[in-house]
Amino acid sequence: MARSRTRLTVSLVVAYAVLLAISHGIRLSSSSRIELGPGDRTVELRPVPDDDAGASPVRVVYRETRPDDVPDPPTVLLLHGTPGRKDHLAALGAALGRRYRVIIPDLPGFGDSSRKIADFSMRAHGEYLARLLERLDVERVHVVGFSFGGGVALELYRLAPERVASLTMLSATGVQELELLGDYRLNRAIHGLQLSAVWLVHEGVPHMGLLDGSLLDVAYARNVYDSDQRPLRGILERFEPPMLIVHGTRDPLVPPAAAREHHRLVPHSELVMLEASHFLPFTRPGEISDLIGEVIERVESGRAKFRTDAEPSRLAEAALPFDPGAVPPASGFALVVLVLLIAVATFISEDLTCIVVGLMVARGSIGFVPGALACVMGIYVGDMAVYLAGRWLGRPIVNRAPVRWFLRPERLEASSRWFERRGPAVICISRFMPGTRFPTYLAAGILRTRFLSFSLWFLLAVVLWTPLLVGLAAVLGTPVLTFFERYGTHAALAAGATVVALLIVIRLGTGLMTHRGRRRLLSRWCRLRRWEFWPPWVFYPPVVVWILWLGVRFRGPTLFTAANPAMPAGGFLGESKSEILQALREGGAPVARFFRVSVAWDDERRIREAHRFMKEAGVDLPVVIKPDAGQRGEGVSIVRDGASLRRLLLDVSGDVILQEYVPGHELGVFYYRYPGEEHGAIFSVTDKRLPEVVGDGRRTLEQLILDDPRAVCMARTYLAAQSDRLGDVPTLGEAVRLVELGTHCRGAIFLNGDRIATPELERAIDGASRGYEGFYFGRYDIRGPCLDEMSNGKGFEIIELNGVTSESTDIYDPENSLFEAYRKLFRQWHLAFEIGALNRAAGLGPTGFLALARLVRDASRGQNRWV
Repeated sequence: MARSRTRLTVSLVVAYAVLLAISHGIRLSSSSRIELGPGDRTVELRPVPDDDAGASPVRVVYRETRPDDVPDPPTVLLLHGTPGRKDHLAALGAALGRRYRVIIPDLPGFGDSSRKIADFSMRAHGEYLARLLERLDVERVHVVGFSFGGGVALELYRLAPERVASLTMLSATGVQELELLGDYRLNRAIHGLQLSAVWLVHEGVPHMGLLDGSLLDVAYARNVYDSDQRPLRGILERFEPPMLIVHGTRDPLVPPAAAREHHRLVPHSELVMLEASHFLPFTRPGEISDLIGEVIERVESGRAKFRTDAEPSRLAEAALPFDPGAVPPASGFALVVLVLLIAVATFISEDLTCIVVGLMVARGSIGFVPGALACVMGIYVGDMAVYLAGRWLGRPIVNRAPVRWFLRPERLEASSRWFERRGPAVICISRFMPGTRFPTYLAAGILRTRFLSFSLWFLLAVVLWTPLLVGLAAVLGTPVLTFFERYGTHAALAAGATVVALLIVIRLGTGLMTHRGRRRLLSRWCRLRRWEFWPPWVFYPPVVVWILWLGVRFRGPTLFTAANPAMPAGGFLGESKSEILQALREGGAPVARFFRVSVAWDDERRIREAHRFMKEAGVDLPVVIKPDAGQRGEGVSIVRDGASLRRLLLDVSGDVILQEYVPGHELGVFYYRYPGEEHGAIFSVTDKRLPEVVGDGRRTLEQLILDDPRAVCMARTYLAAQSDRLGDVPTLGEAVRLVELGTHCRGAIFLNGDRIATPELERAIDGASRGYEGFYFGRYDIRGPCLDEMSNGKGFEIIELNGVTSESTDIYDPENSLFEAYRKLFRQWHLAFEIGALNRAAGLGPTGFLALARLVRDASRGQNRWV
């Protein structure tokens, strides 16, 4: 069956490749064939840019008409927009052709002109037009630029101002600030996405040439992508000849504000606003022809106005800088694009997008109603997709990328129980609680909540929340932006700071609305204030600097890896815990019974061998299962039933250790011994406590955790560990243990155990260590039922031994200061380098830097995955 599917897939791929090859062949053969219509002519021009010496000449096809009864009539050059071609201006050309000589070219890349050119920009098109006029011996021309052709006409004027007798901007684009989103970089990013999509369709779909020459083709996408409208403002500010600006008041593609800004910049220009849309040459060719004719007649008779003829008030107005505040809210096509962009942005961050839209409303970039509706649309579509994903794919979706990257299974379990307890009201509540939405909607889908019920409740929640957030951002952002906009160079920085501030205010505000939210905020504050909860990337940089200094001082940056010759790289990373435990056992140390399960075995053998070990060793449930090469307690689980044991053994991706569970107290004993010395010493002892909360018969376990002054600091960890019983109400006096593993990062409390570091315990640990040849430095994790017996060196079993990267974990005692923690860690690493130096002198060299780097790489690739 699998082979049949493979053959079918290969056949489909081959068939598609053949069709694509045929399509490209048809397009290649037809690209060189053109059919000239009446009045169509061709001319070959040098390619742009001029330094493209190896390029073929560019063919330009143009249509020329002139009246038979008018000797030597003025010449009119009609320029189409994009997407466009000369045929689109045929009606306007015919109307003007009764009185004037009319030239309508297909701009290079469009229509029947050469399609393959290096530069599609309006600047390049302006260069081609200047060369065309030179070839046709046209000394003076009245230019009409429609839509994007308006920018091309301005570029022609920049290159050959002496040839332009007048310019008519017809529904024309111009200044950058009023094009699409108003910013060159933002617009170019949008045009780049458009170009990529159009190119993929045209080149990757076997359309047999049917899409070539269509409106939304690659030439159009290249035209807008290659063009830079920023210089057009300067051209308009220097424009001298007569100018007519004709624009529709209902233009959806180029905002009427653009025509008004062009009229302001060209003080002698004439502005005609018509009750019409963008497509004036198609809908009103006769009326437009008459308006253009009037301008031509005034120019030819010497009655037209030039810049020097402009009124002083108009000249003063033209000299004013552009006022961004005068830009009207987005409308027409720009509004459509903006709404779609906002909707897509909500897929990344709903609240952040709403805040940014609120600031856009405050700046007048978009109206409140379309901005809020865009956010509602994006949020509704995105979160309904989350619900449907949960409904169709079920619980396994949590183990799939990208969901597994940012959603823990326990978070989903908690949301499922929350949803089951409170029903549809949770949908509305979660909208006001950032961080709960994704797991709640996914849980609603997995629990197969009725589609109609969920969609209606969710729509209500979105409609209530979104306008409130957008409006709040608009109200709060207005005074801040107004203040900073006085300092133009800092406006962007101010806008960014405002967004961040509003996001913080809203997150804090929603959190402060509930007792649970206030305690979670307190938890975050505790983790910031108390150094023992800092993340490694904050806490360890001074330690790293100290290790680098020791490497220089001892003339060996990896010398610490020689501290334990018995362990690969001294136990730096990836060492086999089972091999270490076996060596300790063979040396006579009291090691908890264990068995290594190989990932290379098939599923049934793993389970069979595990049960055989438990039976022969007399080990009963619960048992501990952990990676054979692990770090910081990762992947360690206490297994209490056979089903969980089977599930974990089937899901491993690396060798694991199955170990008897030793109840009682756990200590971390850090030991060191100088090579050549008979006895070693205990460097530190950590008394590991497993935290508990005590029930009062009223509060749920979640409330007890959040209300406990110590537990609240690790609330995220404890809530995840107890996710299946957070809603339970412990009875009065009932103690609930929050975690079962003696690992600080997983919630255990570490206390200084100096009182337990007796000579008897030191002798017991020293004896176990001397039986393991080649071990000098590391931390034992030991467990036993009686703390007093353990302090006397009796009644304990070794569950793990870590090498050179193990820590003196008593530093995490809440009574220790940050300075004291660093002092002890610095001393610990100094010992590692001292011992490494002594071993190096005895001929036991350290691991090289490259070998150490490969070890880190291999360990990261072989990291175990656990459910």
